[in-house]
Amino acid sequence: MDREKWRLDELGRKGYQILQDPDAFCFGVDAVVLADFAAALKTDRVLDLGTGNGILPLLLDARDKGEEIVGLELQEEAAELARENFALNGAAGRLFAVTGDIREASRIFGRASFDVVITNPPYQEVGRGVQNPDSAKRIARHEITCTLGDVLREASAVLRLHGRFYMVHRPKRLTEILAGMEAAGIAPRALRFVHSRAGKQASLVLIAGFRGGGKELRVLPPLILYGEDGRYTPEAYEIYYGKE
Repeated sequence: MDREKWRLDELGRKGYQILQDPDAFCFGVDAVVLADFAAALKTDRVLDLGTGNGILPLLLDARDKGEEIVGLELQEEAAELARENFALNGAAGRLFAVTGDIREASRIFGRASFDVVITNPPYQEVGRGVQNPDSAKRIARHEITCTLGDVLREASAVLRLHGRFYMVHRPKRLTEILAGMEAAGIAPRALRFVHSRAGKQASLVLIAGFRGGGKELRVLPPLILYGEDGRYTPEAYEIYYGKE
């Protein structure tokens, strides 16, 4: 890792900060809206599948969600950066980064070992879209080291009965996502579409599910990020920075 290239960014909550490597994959709006969407209780044990630099555990911790949050990350350099970020924010006793393969999550942690699973997985199937020449960015964006099916299978395996699952993804794959969740034993319970502006197609979809949950699926009101003036909508501003 070239530490001289790292940059320090503010997270807008409780003074939390994050070190990021611009040559790797830096976080975006998808992580922020997912952390807000996930209904993790203060007493929950949470697993983040594919934690990268630890952004989701940090955002959850800044929102007082989760008692213990574990990030699983395949790439050791990213996992090391996540550990540095947890220590930077005084959260090393609550947040942990484990180096390992998502496809082996249930073997690493044991079955039925978490109350909540959260994930911002690669969006693109292999062979779809332009692949980044940088390996770290390519792994983050394309299903090279794990597929959507792998993520859903392992999420179900590590969740306790009635445990909660939260994911952000692209709307174009929603049919596949819902079918895959059902096949893995995770009942889809809520959807929320994210739009850059009113009248625009959704760019993201937030998905909640329960392991062993019921059959009722709610479609929540859409989240609009920007108003006509180009500024955050009041809801988006609150998601980023909290109530004024």
